[in-house]
Amino acid sequence: MTDLRDRVALVAGATRGAGRGIAVELGAAGAVVYCTGRSTRAARSEYDRPETIEDTADLVTAAGGTGIAVPTDHLDPGAVAALVARVERDHGRLDVLVNDIWGGEMMVEWDVPVWEHDLDNGLRTLRLAVETHLVTAHHALGLLARTPGGLVVEVTDGTDAYNAENYRLNVFYDLAKIAPIRLARSWAHELRGHGGTAVAVTPGWLRSEIMLEQFGVTADTWRDACAAEPHFAISESPRFVGRGIAALAADPDRHRWNGRSTSSGELGRAYGVDDVDGSRPDAWRYVTEVQDAGLPADTTGYR
Repeated sequence: MTDLRDRVALVAGATRGAGRGIAVELGAAGAVVYCTGRSTRAARSEYDRPETIEDTADLVTAAGGTGIAVPTDHLDPGAVAALVARVERDHGRLDVLVNDIWGGEMMVEWDVPVWEHDLDNGLRTLRLAVETHLVTAHHALGLLARTPGGLVVEVTDGTDAYNAENYRLNVFYDLAKIAPIRLARSWAHELRGHGGTAVAVTPGWLRSEIMLEQFGVTADTWRDACAAEPHFAISESPRFVGRGIAALAADPDRHRWNGRSTSSGELGRAYGVDDVDGSRPDAWRYVTEVQDAGLPADTTGYR
């Protein structure tokens, strides 16, 4: 069993999707988890969706950890400084930082050249997906570095190898998803003298709340979406990447991952963790070898 009962974690961007799955699985391992985001029970962000950080914190606590919801706009340095000061005041340490802030779903334009893409949306995407990570690291890594063994996880979409070979949707999205991989390398360099570890992690095809809604299915009926999109058969719940990251955080030899880009599938193999349905999907290998290769959907050997 993964045991993080003595750890304090901050999941920045824990409202929904991978961030929620990661927060819950850190909680299931016993960690104290600060859950941040802009969507609360009192007010919604521009997403205008029902998921809230309070809901995530409740799920963390129900899973066995201690969930603490702190409304935070990570573009606001003062708010992030106050958040980290609270963690320091309450616990005097930070063991795990997960930078999962994204916020660009509503602004993505597929396969649009830069001169046709809405510039305000593109620049806003970069602010939400990159600037927030820098602001958070600026304020949080000093606290994390005080205790040897700290872990920073930069969450992105796509592995280093995949993103190096494939253009991702448009220039803004492409930059937004490559940047966290480079940031993980930067944090690996800066934390090396403090006993810290930094890793970039990508989930596979995520059954997030938004994705399920787009397909008109639920977490229980998700297989029905395969009729419209057969390759959705390789998809995974947000808990799968969370379980991999929790296992990574509990690994006393985690520094072997320092500076690397990895995936939920690779972490699943390395630590022997499964998704909530008992399978172990390897989405990025599937995408490369089956989906992008133009082969019929067949997850045999991939989950």
